[in-house]
Amino acid sequence: MPLPALRRVVAAASALAGALTLGLTAAPAHATSTLDYAALGDSYSAASGVLPIDTGNLLCLRSTANYPHVIAARTGARLTDVTCGAAQTKDFTQAQYPGVAPQADAVTSNTDLVTLTIGGNDNGTFINAMLACGSAGILTGGKGSPCKDAYGSSFDDAIDTKTYPALKSALRAVRAKAPGARVAVLGYPWITPAAAVPSCYAQLPIASGDVPYLHEMQAHLNAVVQRAAEETGATYVDFSQASAGHDACQAVGTRWIEPLLFGRNLVPVHPNALGERRMAERTMSVLGLG
Repeated sequence: MPLPALRRVVAAASALAGALTLGLTAAPAHATSTLDYAALGDSYSAASGVLPIDTGNLLCLRSTANYPHVIAARTGARLTDVTCGAAQTKDFTQAQYPGVAPQADAVTSNTDLVTLTIGGNDNGTFINAMLACGSAGILTGGKGSPCKDAYGSSFDDAIDTKTYPALKSALRAVRAKAPGARVAVLGYPWITPAAAVPSCYAQLPIASGDVPYLHEMQAHLNAVVQRAAEETGATYVDFSQASAGHDACQAVGTRWIEPLLFGRNLVPVHPNALGERRMAERTMSVLGLG
Protein backbone atom coordinates (compact mmCIF):
# COMPACT_ATOMS: atom_id res chain seq x y z
CA MET A 1 0.00 0.00 0.00
CA PRO A 2 1.41 3.48 -0.88
CA LEU A 3 2.53 5.54 2.10
CA PRO A 4 -0.17 8.30 1.77
CA ALA A 5 -2.92 5.70 1.64
CA LEU A 6 -1.46 3.88 4.65
CA ARG A 7 -1.41 7.14 6.60
CA ARG A 8 -5.08 7.74 5.79
CA VAL A 9 -5.99 4.23 7.01
CA VAL A 10 -4.04 4.70 10.25
CA ALA A 11 -5.66 8.10 10.83
CA ALA A 12 -9.15 6.71 10.23
CA ALA A 13 -8.49 3.78 12.57
CA SER A 14 -7.21 6.13 15.27
CA ALA A 15 -10.30 8.34 14.92
CA LEU A 16 -12.59 5.31 15.16
CA ALA A 17 -10.77 4.01 18.24
CA GLY A 18 -11.03 7.43 19.83
CA ALA A 19 -14.75 7.63 19.14
CA LEU A 20 -15.34 4.18 20.58
CA THR A 21 -13.32 5.03 23.67
CA LEU A 22 -15.23 8.27 24.13
CA GLY A 23 -18.51 6.45 23.70
CA LEU A 24 -17.57 3.79 26.25
CA THR A 25 -16.43 6.29 28.84
CA ALA A 26 -19.12 8.90 28.25
CA ALA A 27 -22.15 6.59 28.08
CA PRO A 28 -23.97 6.60 31.44
CA ALA A 29 -24.29 3.28 33.25
CA HIS A 30 -27.77 1.79 33.33
CA ALA A 31 -29.27 2.79 36.66
CA THR A 32 -30.82 -0.02 38.67
CA SER A 33 -33.80 1.13 40.69
CA THR A 34 -34.16 -0.35 44.15
CA LEU A 35 -37.57 -1.84 44.91
CA ASP A 36 -39.36 -0.44 47.94
CA TYR A 37 -40.77 -3.65 49.37
CA ALA A 38 -43.33 -3.99 52.18
CA ALA A 39 -43.90 -7.47 53.61
CA LEU A 40 -47.18 -8.06 55.42
CA GLY A 41 -48.93 -11.13 56.74
CA ASP A 42 -49.20 -13.81 59.38
CA SER A 43 -46.86 -16.43 60.79
CA TYR A 44 -46.38 -18.11 57.40
CA SER A 45 -44.97 -14.79 56.18
CA ALA A 46 -43.08 -14.17 59.43
CA ALA A 47 -41.64 -17.73 59.51
CA SER A 48 -42.55 -18.00 63.17
CA GLY A 49 -40.41 -20.67 64.77
CA VAL A 50 -37.53 -20.43 62.30
CA LEU A 51 -34.19 -19.20 63.62
CA PRO A 52 -32.75 -16.60 63.80
CA ILE A 53 -35.49 -14.53 65.42
CA ASP A 54 -35.84 -10.85 64.58
CA THR A 55 -35.17 -9.27 67.98
CA GLY A 56 -36.72 -5.97 66.86
CA ASN A 57 -40.17 -7.23 67.81
CA LEU A 58 -40.36 -10.40 69.88
CA LEU A 59 -44.15 -10.28 70.09
CA CYS A 60 -44.45 -11.09 66.39
CA LEU A 61 -42.00 -14.02 66.53
CA ARG A 62 -40.61 -12.98 63.16
CA SER A 63 -37.60 -14.67 61.59
CA THR A 64 -34.88 -12.97 59.59
CA ALA A 65 -34.92 -16.10 57.41
CA ASN A 66 -38.54 -15.61 56.32
CA TYR A 67 -39.47 -15.48 52.65
CA PRO A 68 -39.55 -11.64 52.56
CA HIS A 69 -35.91 -11.52 53.69
CA VAL A 70 -34.98 -14.13 51.09
CA ILE A 71 -36.69 -12.12 48.34
CA ALA A 72 -35.07 -8.87 49.50
CA ALA A 73 -31.61 -10.44 49.67
CA ARG A 74 -31.87 -11.87 46.17
CA THR A 75 -33.35 -8.77 44.54
CA GLY A 76 -31.60 -6.03 46.51
CA ALA A 77 -34.99 -4.65 47.53
CA ARG A 78 -35.37 -2.19 50.39
CA LEU A 79 -37.46 -4.24 52.82
CA THR A 80 -39.93 -3.07 55.43
CA ASP A 81 -41.01 -6.26 57.21
CA VAL A 82 -44.09 -6.02 59.45
CA THR A 83 -45.11 -9.67 59.23
CA CYS A 84 -46.40 -10.96 62.54
CA GLY A 85 -47.31 -14.34 63.96
CA ALA A 86 -51.04 -14.84 64.65
CA ALA A 87 -52.00 -11.88 62.44
CA GLN A 88 -55.51 -11.74 61.03
CA THR A 89 -56.92 -9.60 58.26
CA LYS A 90 -58.16 -7.06 60.81
CA ASP A 91 -54.57 -6.41 61.86
CA PHE A 92 -53.91 -4.72 58.54
CA THR A 93 -55.96 -1.74 59.71
CA GLN A 94 -55.68 -1.92 63.52
CA ALA A 95 -52.95 -2.63 66.02
CA GLN A 96 -52.41 -6.32 66.68
CA TYR A 97 -50.51 -5.66 69.92
CA PRO A 98 -49.83 -2.49 71.93
CA GLY A 99 -47.01 -0.67 70.18
CA VAL A 100 -47.45 -2.68 66.95
CA ALA A 101 -48.84 -0.45 64.22
CA PRO A 102 -51.45 -1.69 61.74
CA GLN A 103 -49.63 -3.57 59.02
CA ALA A 104 -51.02 -1.45 56.19
CA ASP A 105 -49.15 1.53 57.69
CA ALA A 106 -45.98 0.04 56.22
CA VAL A 107 -47.38 0.57 52.72
CA THR A 108 -46.92 4.04 51.20
CA SER A 109 -47.32 5.70 47.84
CA ASN A 110 -43.63 4.92 47.22
CA THR A 111 -44.06 1.18 47.75
CA ASP A 112 -43.27 -0.86 44.64
CA LEU A 113 -43.91 -4.39 45.93
CA VAL A 114 -46.12 -5.89 48.62
CA THR A 115 -46.22 -9.57 49.58
CA LEU A 116 -48.47 -11.22 52.12
CA THR A 117 -49.93 -14.45 53.39
CA ILE A 118 -53.14 -13.93 55.37
CA GLY A 119 -56.51 -15.50 56.14
CA GLY A 120 -55.55 -18.72 57.92
CA ASN A 121 -55.98 -17.20 61.37
CA ASP A 122 -59.33 -15.57 60.72
CA ASN A 123 -62.06 -17.39 62.66
CA GLY A 124 -59.27 -19.56 64.12
CA THR A 125 -59.46 -21.64 60.94
CA PHE A 126 -56.04 -23.29 61.13
CA ILE A 127 -55.52 -23.53 64.87
CA ASN A 128 -59.08 -24.60 65.67
CA ALA A 129 -59.12 -27.22 62.92
CA MET A 130 -55.71 -28.64 63.83
CA LEU A 131 -56.47 -28.77 67.56
CA ALA A 132 -59.93 -30.22 67.04
CA CYS A 133 -58.84 -32.83 64.53
CA GLY A 134 -55.67 -33.68 66.43
CA SER A 135 -57.55 -34.21 69.68
CA ALA A 136 -60.23 -36.28 67.96
CA GLY A 137 -57.59 -38.33 66.17
CA ILE A 138 -55.87 -39.22 69.43
CA LEU A 139 -59.15 -40.24 71.06
CA THR A 140 -60.01 -42.61 68.20
CA GLY A 141 -56.50 -43.95 67.76
CA GLY A 142 -56.37 -42.58 64.24
CA LYS A 143 -59.52 -44.38 63.05
CA GLY A 144 -62.47 -42.95 61.15
CA SER A 145 -63.20 -39.28 60.59
CA PRO A 146 -64.28 -37.94 64.00
CA CYS A 147 -63.41 -34.34 63.18
CA LYS A 148 -65.34 -34.30 59.93
CA ASP A 149 -68.27 -36.01 61.68
CA ALA A 150 -68.30 -33.37 64.42
CA TYR A 151 -67.65 -30.20 62.44
CA GLY A 152 -68.87 -30.98 58.93
CA SER A 153 -68.86 -27.87 56.76
CA SER A 154 -68.53 -25.38 59.63
CA PHE A 155 -64.92 -24.44 58.83
CA ASP A 156 -65.71 -24.02 55.13
CA ASP A 157 -68.84 -22.02 55.91
CA ALA A 158 -66.85 -19.57 58.06
CA ILE A 159 -64.25 -19.21 55.30
CA ASP A 160 -66.97 -18.24 52.83
CA THR A 161 -69.04 -15.97 55.02
CA LYS A 162 -66.35 -14.32 57.16
CA THR A 163 -62.83 -14.84 55.81
CA TYR A 164 -63.60 -14.00 52.18
CA PRO A 165 -65.11 -10.54 52.77
CA ALA A 166 -62.43 -9.77 55.36
CA LEU A 167 -59.73 -10.67 52.83
CA LYS A 168 -61.19 -8.37 50.21
CA SER A 169 -61.44 -5.52 52.71
CA ALA A 170 -57.81 -5.98 53.83
CA LEU A 171 -56.51 -6.16 50.27
CA ARG A 172 -58.46 -3.06 49.29
CA ALA A 173 -56.87 -1.21 52.21
CA VAL A 174 -53.44 -2.17 50.92
CA ARG A 175 -54.30 -1.18 47.36
CA ALA A 176 -55.60 2.21 48.52
CA LYS A 177 -52.25 2.96 50.17
CA ALA A 178 -50.21 2.11 47.07
CA PRO A 179 -52.31 2.05 43.88
CA GLY A 180 -49.27 1.49 41.68
CA ALA A 181 -47.60 -1.27 43.69
CA ARG A 182 -47.45 -4.92 42.68
CA VAL A 183 -49.27 -6.91 45.34
CA ALA A 184 -48.57 -10.64 45.61
CA VAL A 185 -50.83 -12.77 47.80
CA LEU A 186 -49.34 -16.16 48.60
CA GLY A 187 -51.42 -19.25 49.12
CA TYR A 188 -50.63 -21.67 51.95
CA PRO A 189 -48.35 -24.64 51.14
CA TRP A 190 -49.89 -28.03 51.91
CA ILE A 191 -49.90 -28.99 55.58
CA THR A 192 -51.29 -32.49 55.12
CA PRO A 193 -51.04 -34.94 52.25
CA ALA A 194 -54.16 -35.64 50.20
CA ALA A 195 -54.60 -39.01 51.92
CA ALA A 196 -53.52 -40.48 55.24
CA VAL A 197 -49.96 -41.76 55.64
CA PRO A 198 -50.01 -44.36 58.46
CA SER A 199 -46.35 -43.79 59.34
CA CYS A 200 -47.07 -40.09 59.93
CA TYR A 201 -49.62 -40.58 62.70
CA ALA A 202 -47.03 -40.20 65.48
CA GLN A 203 -46.07 -36.77 64.12
CA LEU A 204 -49.46 -35.66 62.86
CA PRO A 205 -52.04 -37.51 65.01
CA ILE A 206 -55.03 -37.00 62.75
CA ALA A 207 -57.53 -39.77 62.04
CA SER A 208 -57.19 -41.32 58.59
CA GLY A 209 -60.53 -39.97 57.39
CA ASP A 210 -59.77 -36.48 58.64
CA VAL A 211 -56.51 -36.10 56.70
CA PRO A 212 -58.32 -35.56 53.37
CA TYR A 213 -60.93 -33.49 55.24
CA LEU A 214 -58.24 -31.03 56.39
CA HIS A 215 -56.57 -31.10 52.98
CA GLU A 216 -59.83 -30.16 51.26
CA MET A 217 -60.48 -27.43 53.81
CA GLN A 218 -57.06 -25.91 53.09
CA ALA A 219 -57.74 -26.15 49.35
CA HIS A 220 -60.99 -24.26 49.94
CA LEU A 221 -59.22 -21.54 51.93
CA ASN A 222 -56.60 -21.14 49.22
CA ALA A 223 -59.30 -20.89 46.55
CA VAL A 224 -60.99 -18.10 48.53
CA VAL A 225 -57.65 -16.30 48.99
CA GLN A 226 -57.07 -16.57 45.23
CA ARG A 227 -60.51 -15.18 44.43
CA ALA A 228 -60.08 -12.24 46.79
CA ALA A 229 -56.63 -11.52 45.33
CA GLU A 230 -57.84 -11.56 41.74
CA GLU A 231 -60.88 -9.42 42.52
CA THR A 232 -58.69 -6.71 44.08
CA GLY A 233 -56.05 -6.61 41.34
CA ALA A 234 -53.40 -8.62 43.19
CA THR A 235 -51.30 -11.51 41.90
CA TYR A 236 -51.99 -14.88 43.50
CA VAL A 237 -49.00 -17.16 44.08
CA ASP A 238 -50.28 -20.73 43.91
CA PHE A 239 -48.53 -23.52 45.83
CA SER A 240 -50.99 -26.32 45.12
CA GLN A 241 -48.57 -28.04 42.74
CA ALA A 242 -45.26 -26.62 43.95
CA SER A 243 -45.75 -27.82 47.54
CA ALA A 244 -47.24 -31.22 46.69
CA GLY A 245 -45.06 -33.88 48.29
CA HIS A 246 -43.57 -31.37 50.75
CA ASP A 247 -46.24 -31.57 53.47
CA ALA A 248 -45.66 -32.19 57.17
CA CYS A 249 -45.63 -35.97 56.69
CA GLN A 250 -42.48 -35.93 54.57
CA ALA A 251 -38.90 -36.50 55.72
CA VAL A 252 -36.54 -33.80 56.93
CA GLY A 253 -35.02 -32.10 53.91
CA THR A 254 -38.16 -32.73 51.84
CA ARG A 255 -40.94 -31.26 53.93
CA TRP A 256 -41.62 -27.53 53.88
CA ILE A 257 -44.00 -27.70 56.85
CA GLU A 258 -43.07 -29.08 60.24
CA PRO A 259 -45.42 -31.62 61.89
CA LEU A 260 -47.46 -31.15 65.04
CA LEU A 261 -45.16 -33.40 67.12
CA PHE A 262 -41.42 -34.15 66.97
CA GLY A 263 -40.70 -31.40 64.48
CA ARG A 264 -37.63 -29.19 64.25
CA ASN A 265 -39.25 -25.77 64.50
CA LEU A 266 -40.00 -23.85 67.66
CA VAL A 267 -43.55 -23.49 66.32
CA PRO A 268 -45.21 -26.64 64.91
CA VAL A 269 -47.34 -26.87 61.75
CA HIS A 270 -45.47 -23.95 60.18
CA PRO A 271 -42.97 -23.62 57.34
CA ASN A 272 -39.35 -24.43 58.09
CA ALA A 273 -36.39 -22.56 56.59
CA LEU A 274 -36.50 -24.72 53.44
CA GLY A 275 -40.20 -23.99 53.02
CA GLU A 276 -39.62 -20.26 53.36
CA ARG A 277 -36.88 -20.35 50.72
CA ARG A 278 -39.12 -22.28 48.33
CA MET A 279 -41.98 -19.84 48.96
CA ALA A 280 -39.62 -16.99 48.11
CA GLU A 281 -38.39 -18.69 44.94
CA ARG A 282 -41.88 -19.49 43.73
CA THR A 283 -43.00 -15.91 44.38
CA MET A 284 -40.01 -14.48 42.53
CA SER A 285 -40.71 -16.79 39.59
CA VAL A 286 -44.39 -15.77 39.40
CA LEU A 287 -43.50 -12.07 39.62
CA GLY A 288 -40.55 -12.34 37.24
CA LEU A 289 -38.07 -11.01 39.81
CA GLY A 290 -34.42 -11.87 39.18
